[in-house]
Formats: sequence, C-alpha cells, structure tokens
Amino acid sequence: MTDMTDGGSVRASDPEKNPMETSSRKGPGTRRGGGDPATRGRTTISDGVVEKIAGLAARDVLGVHAMGSGLSRTFGAMRDRVPGGSKAVTRGVKAEVGEVQTALDLEIVVDYGVSISDVARAVRENVVAAVERMTGLEVVEVNIAVSDVKLPEEEEEEEQETRLQ
Repeated sequence: MTDMTDGGSVRASDPEKNPMETSSRKGPGTRRGGGDPATRGRTTISDGVVEKIAGLAARDVLGVHAMGSGLSRTFGAMRDRVPGGSKAVTRGVKAEVGEVQTALDLEIVVDYGVSISDVARAVRENVVAAVERMTGLEVVEVNIAVSDVKLPEEEEEEEQETRLQ
C-alpha cells in the first residue's frame, strides 16, 4: 500500500507500523497466489448441462427418431407449439452428476427397420464422447430404454393430427 507525502511524492508504507499492509513488490521469479492459475478454484457442472449435451448427441445418431416416452413427447409437442416455447433437448434424458463422474439414463424411440442394438451402441458411443469431451467428467454408464418403434405409416397419421389441431 502506498501513502502520499506532504510534498506529493509517493512512499511505501511501513509494514512494521501496520502489519496488515504488505509490500506489493515481489522478488524476481516469485508469483502471486499458489500454483497454476488453471487449478485455482472449482468448476461445477449441473445435471441439466450434461442432459442437454447427451440429448443432442443422442439425437445425432441415425435411427433415433425421438427421445422420451409417448407421454413426454406429447407434452413436449404441445410446449413446442407455444410461442416462445423452446424445444426440450433434455426430453428423455436423466443425468446424475458427481464431482468427477456422471451416469445417464436415456429413453429413445427408434425408426422401424434399424438394428436396435446397433443404434444403442452408436448412441452410447456418441453420448460418452460428447459428454467427456465437453465436461471432462467420466461417463460411467449410459442406460438406454427403447420405449417405442416409429412405423412408417405413423408419420402420416401424426401430420394429419397436427393439421386438425
């Protein structure tokens, strides 16, 4: 800390007179704080962040038609139609996030004709890669529940229902 003298010059305060004041000058080669700046402090990642990453990564896989159960998709479709409503990327995804690990539960709807085991494997690989790359958390498990199969003729019925409402 510095003080102004009567003549307007600056002088360093005396640390012996005020022990709370210390010199801001450090010797050559000394650093403030302790250690690498990147390790100072803590980063926490919420469940919702991991759920969004996992939901987007799962939707990118060919053969995944939708996420969530029939009821959650119905409510989600209504929410999507409301002006100002956003698409629920976390629909069908539940994450449990710890300090260094996370576990995920996904509920998906697959397209008819695709191999469910291949789609599940691809979803796991994509989700694990995305979550670990973006968060640095270790993904210990990705549980996948296939709640429905989307049949080709169901698409026509959905379009008609949407027009009637």
